Amino acid sequence: MGFLKRFLKNVFRDGHPHNTASSFENLTEDQLESHMKIARYGDFLLTEAIRPSFDLQIVPTVGYRHDVYRDKDTGVDIPVLMVSASREQLFDLFLDLLDPLGTEVDVVLETSHDRDSRGHDDLYREHIDMPVLKSTLCDFEEQILDDGCLGVAVLNPSIPLEVQFDEHKLLIMYGQDLSDFERVLEQWDIPRCENMRFITEAEHVHSSTDEMSRSFQELRYRLGLDDGVGSDERGGGDRYSWSES
Repeated sequence: MGFLKRFLKNVFRDGHPHNTASSFENLTEDQLESHMKIARYGDFLLTEAIRPSFDLQIVPTVGYRHDVYRDKDTGVDIPVLMVSASREQLFDLFLDLLDPLGTEVDVVLETSHDRDSRGHDDLYREHIDMPVLKSTLCDFEEQILDDGCLGVAVLNPSIPLEVQFDEHKLLIMYGQDLSDFERVLEQWDIPRCENMRFITEAEHVHSSTDEMSRSFQELRYRLGLDDGVGSDERGGGDRYSWSES
C-alpha cells in the first residue's frame, strides 16, 4: 500500500464521518509529501507536529484572541486565551507563560499515540516544583515541539489557572483572571487579534513517529506520571492523520 493510501486510510482524529470531503483525497503521493515538507508560511514557521489543509483553508499566523470554555459539569464559563506562535519563539514563550502558576504545580501529559479515535489519554501528576518541571521539559524541547500526538498541561488548582501546550502546538490559558498571561504576551510582542482563526478550526494534519512515541515514554518516566482518568475531549515509521474542526 502506498504512502498516500496509508494516509487516507488513517482515522478521522476529531471524530468526523468518513464521507467528509478532504482536500487531500485527490493528491498524488508527490503532492502530499511536498505539502508535508512546507513548514514556513511568510514569517510563521510551523513545528513538524502539524500541517494545514492542502488548500490552505487557514494560513497559520502569530497572534492571540480571547475565548470562553464552558465547564460541562458546572455550567460555568471560564475565560480562555488562545495563542499561535512561530516555532522560533514557541517553547520559550510557553516557559514564560508558566510563571503566573506559582512555584508548585500539577502536570498532565496528553497523548494520542495509541488511540484510533477522538480525544486523548491524560497522565497526571500532582505537586511538582516548577524549576524541576521546567528543567525536565527543556530536556524534551524538540519532542514537545514536533510530536503531533503529545500535549502538556500545567495547572495550579488552588488559583486556579491552567496553561496548555496542546497537540496542535497552540498555547491555551484558562482562568478567571488572565491578565498576567496577557502581560507576558505583550512582552513577546504577540499581537491581539480577536477575529483570527487557528489551524484547529479547519482540516489539518497531525504527524508523529515511532521514535517520538518511545521518547514520550521516557518523558513520562522522568515526570513520574501514572495513568490518568482516560480520554478527554476538551479540545513502524511516520504516521499522519487528518482532522477537521
